[in-house]
Amino acid sequence: MSHKEAKEHTSGRLNELFAAPYRAFENDTDERQLHIRIMLHMLLASPMTRDQMTLRVIHGWENGGFEPSDLKHIDYSLNSLADFKRAVQAFADASKHNTPLPAENTDILATPLANAIAEAEASGQHLSEDIRNTPAKWPAFEGGLALYTQFKMYHRLVYGEDDTYRCAQCMTPLGLREIHEFHLEEGEFALLVPPAKRFMHEASLFILHESQLGPIERLLEESLPLFSNF
Repeated sequence: MSHKEAKEHTSGRLNELFAAPYRAFENDTDERQLHIRIMLHMLLASPMTRDQMTLRVIHGWENGGFEPSDLKHIDYSLNSLADFKRAVQAFADASKHNTPLPAENTDILATPLANAIAEAEASGQHLSEDIRNTPAKWPAFEGGLALYTQFKMYHRLVYGEDDTYRCAQCMTPLGLREIHEFHLEEGEFALLVPPAKRFMHEASLFILHESQLGPIERLLEESLPLFSNF
């Protein structure tokens, strides 16, 4: 297993702005709202203006379930607030008409997991059913630490988290990304962005659970127009 697959609680882009990023978004922090707007400008609005942002809406896990194959998603190009509103409307229409929520045919966890297990076994490593079926034990094989790190992010976005903010670094299908995860009163989401040297040139990902579409729509309506003249 490569130690470069993932690392929790790392320094990232927000350390360039805040002396203590882990405190910057807590409810009792002075100028918390300003910190949120600055963060959104840097990590979300800026890549959107360069056509480098994708919105990923997840759903499928419920009632404590966390089977990788049950996690569904759909990706949208996100270049404007109007793009976000189209995603909100798509989910609202599905709910109104009692049709399946929008989802793509590809898996974001199950297929990469199956591929990593197959590669490990092809190299001669024996993986028990316990290792295969227990996310915390995935780091036992190459690629498993990165998958486990992403699994934990998705799990927290579905089921919630006490920590207001956390930052990790992880290998993803897009390459190495900083995972900036937020659990705010205004909504819960994660932003996967390239490290500083590649930030202006590579793609970013904005991830949230479908239940957060409404709250995050309100947050973006309040925040994104502030950046239009900057």
